[in-house]
Amino acid sequence: MNKLNVFFTCAFLVAVVQFGSAQTIVGSAHDFSGQSWNTTTEICIVCHTPHNADISVADAPLWNHSLSAVATYTLYASGTMNSVPGQPDGSSKLCLSCHDGTVALENFGGVTSGTNFMSGDALIGTSLSNDHPISIDYDAALALADGGLHNPATTSSGLGGTIAEDMLISGKMQCSSCHDVHNSAVGTSSLLLKSNAASALCLTCHDK
Repeated sequence: MNKLNVFFTCAFLVAVVQFGSAQTIVGSAHDFSGQSWNTTTEICIVCHTPHNADISVADAPLWNHSLSAVATYTLYASGTMNSVPGQPDGSSKLCLSCHDGTVALENFGGVTSGTNFMSGDALIGTSLSNDHPISIDYDAALALADGGLHNPATTSSGLGGTIAEDMLISGKMQCSSCHDVHNSAVGTSSLLLKSNAASALCLTCHDK
């Protein structure tokens, strides 16, 4: 076998390994195709629709699931915070449309009479007082004031760009700053954006 054939054989094997280890939403915690309450047997339809989408929330990609009517959540509070927490907005409201437990899982596509609600560890509820703050502005000014955060504009996310580019939505930390809802990253049960081995995910932002 000449050197060129060896090269292409190796390249092919690497590609096969990488493809085989790639993660997708299929079979993940967000694959609802096999749930009894999802009579469509589709995966994407629970959250997204190509037509007649709800465009009332910013950063909502062709949204199809009923949104939570909760206007005021109990927020995390700490004297160590330099950020000003506000009510959940943007893409985090999409997550809470299931995870705050007030909207039935099958309430999508116009259905409003569902009876199956989030439960177990996935149920966050309407109190976010013991959860990492979300919907907060995270910029260089906050990093400087805090002293324990990396500058998101210049710090690598480990995902190909900076924290601001890869992990923030319109300059804000949202649920998707840590979680990959489509499971395309590391395929963990918590749908993390990247592995948290040795606290790698936490230390991406926190300078400790």
